[in-house]
Amino acid sequence: MTALTEAPATARTEAKLGFGVRFSRHMVTARWTPALGWSPLGLVPHRPLELSPAAMALHYGQAVFEGLKAYPRVDGSLALFRPGVNAERLNRSARRLAMPELPVTLFTEACEQLVRADADEVPRGPGQSLYLRPFMVAVEPSLGVRPANEYLFAVIASPVDHFFADGYEAIDVWCATDEIRAAPGGTGAAKCAGNYAASLSAKAQALARGCHEVLWLDAREHRFVEELGAMNFFAVGRDETGEPLLVTPELSGTILAGNTRGSLIELAGDLGIRTVQRPVALAELTAPDGPFTEAFACGTAASVVPIGAVTTPEGRSVIGDGRPGHVTTRLRDELTAIQYGQRTDGRGWMHAV
Repeated sequence: MTALTEAPATARTEAKLGFGVRFSRHMVTARWTPALGWSPLGLVPHRPLELSPAAMALHYGQAVFEGLKAYPRVDGSLALFRPGVNAERLNRSARRLAMPELPVTLFTEACEQLVRADADEVPRGPGQSLYLRPFMVAVEPSLGVRPANEYLFAVIASPVDHFFADGYEAIDVWCATDEIRAAPGGTGAAKCAGNYAASLSAKAQALARGCHEVLWLDAREHRFVEELGAMNFFAVGRDETGEPLLVTPELSGTILAGNTRGSLIELAGDLGIRTVQRPVALAELTAPDGPFTEAFACGTAASVVPIGAVTTPEGRSVIGDGRPGHVTTRLRDELTAIQYGQRTDGRGWMHAV
């Protein structure tokens, strides 16, 4: 993968922004206590947070977050993609970590305030957007092992290019056979900071082997594909009639319910492509005569990412011809056309700001 480098931010439509390395001028914050609930939202300059070194998030990991984007539309407007879905998932994550829930309307309003305040920083080049990172952390200073009694919610923003510096190209992935992302009964279905911290050693292994990301297997048998890095996984084969068939692991408590995942399943139905949710064995993904001719990952940050090859300790297996497949590309194009206003949004997914 090409290294991300800083470049002068003169023409935002041409400058290489990278992903998550630059930040807009403002952020939106609110605080929660048992007595007062959530405070009103405050729009403030993007600046360092003041936290006690005993803030409970630093010691016991009560930290959850979300990711969504504000898209520049062809008519000049800006719109968020299904922010209510992200708000609901933040609350599911918060419940799992014994944190307070945030009203969906407050979540959406916070995102709207930030986008309106920093609208002139939304990049408008191909594939560019303003990435929003809402998060909630425990800020009460205490070393007692219990849920905190004070929380900070904030939204920050970053003008971004495509998640991968290579752009829309098929990536190589490393299959971690001796580490797991999530176990049944754990926090795999929550978008919490600890899940990502535990994945970083495997990510380092992937990069050391020349791969872009980690393909995670199930915790029980280490046989079935679950996720790709922080993204949901899909494979493409054929049904009994020879028509394209989309296959993805079912949500079983160890897989994050992705906004992009759910949207692609709906879009596939609109295009006449049937989706089956079932376990996907690593062996059938990597077999030379296996049922799959395409595979891809998806998520807010990266949108749709084709998978060209899977590397395991036994060797490297190319999927299909190693390039972005027809179904993968069609789904990506349909989704991004809606997000950027190049196609009618028949489902009401785009939330105007």
